[in-house]
Amino acid sequence: MLGREGINVRAKSITCRIECTMSSPRILVADDEPALLRLLEFVLGRRGYNIQGVTNGNAAVEILKTESPDLVILDVMMPGLDGYEVLTFIRETAHLEGLPVVMLTARAQLDDIQLGLSLGADAYLAKPFDPEDLLSVVESLIS
Repeated sequence: MLGREGINVRAKSITCRIECTMSSPRILVADDEPALLRLLEFVLGRRGYNIQGVTNGNAAVEILKTESPDLVILDVMMPGLDGYEVLTFIRETAHLEGLPVVMLTARAQLDDIQLGLSLGADAYLAKPFDPEDLLSVVESLIS
């Protein structure tokens, strides 16, 4: 479709969409609950975040070996490596230095929270959670 000046308007809008997606902050979410992954994709995606979800800690580590997202959200109880182990990997990996990590988990006892924060989590939210609280935390850590 050609506009007034002979510019392909359709191609221009596709390019903008690709550029906007590529510049969106990237968030890796590791949680073994597919329904929660879909919820987070919806809640964070509508705010412009690009979400990559995985269902276990091993998959998260494999991605983190080669990629540096803008933020990571981790559940604690997952198959394979748990969230604490993934967090330890992040804090011990040079190219991930300074990567913000949010623990989002049903493990909400004081000992669990203290462990997560002592391992280097930037925030610790208990399930069930208010999506607006998560958005506030994410926005404060990414900005």
